[in-house]
Amino acid sequence: MNGLVVDAVERFVRARGGPDQKVIARMSIDILGVLPMDEFELRVESIRPGRTIELLEVTVTAAGRPAVRTRVWRLQPYDTAAVAGGEAAPLPPAQAEETFALSDVWPGGYVASVDVRPLQPPEPGRAKAWVTTDVSLLDGQPTSDLARYVGLLDTMNGIAIREPIDRWMFPNVEMSVHFHRVPVGRDVGFDTTVVFGPSGWGTTSSVLHDREGHVGSAIQQLTVRPRA
Repeated sequence: MNGLVVDAVERFVRARGGPDQKVIARMSIDILGVLPMDEFELRVESIRPGRTIELLEVTVTAAGRPAVRTRVWRLQPYDTAAVAGGEAAPLPPAQAEETFALSDVWPGGYVASVDVRPLQPPEPGRAKAWVTTDVSLLDGQPTSDLARYVGLLDTMNGIAIREPIDRWMFPNVEMSVHFHRVPVGRDVGFDTTVVFGPSGWGTTSSVLHDREGHVGSAIQQLTVRPRA
């Protein structure tokens, strides 16, 4: 869904016409309810228009009620190469023969569609991995690298399992993503940590990479509860 939100924003900007070089720098996604496997509608509106800074809001509606609401900050690029710095060390490439069958742990068509290449042995609440997919975001329609990249970010809560999923639930209720540059290519690199607190909630946080290096970070708020 998050990749479709990016695609909707890009289509909205193109439909307005005129010069616009602003890029998505931050997304804040709030999950308001279960999104059924059925038709849904995406509506984009400008909350804070501006020549160099703009805030858009995307609402995903299903069965007559909002299911996801995303706020997107778009910023005007400037040449700051002379002062760029502070990135995390790049993730190494994965070994071609090393794979993690995510579908052995999680159900669903999305999970079955992703290819996960771990960079370290699995341990509770920690994972470094490359994730990609051969499945198109929109059937028969081109989409940007950014839309495809963001479409894979929800995977981070499934690759660093802290407790067995047959005994514990830990879905995310939101996700916030910050980029310091636009990711390129089809692969997402995760350096992920999952923390469970003592009172029923936790976080999944990831340092995000593409094949060229560190691109940003993402964090999810989790609700943690035992299965009945």
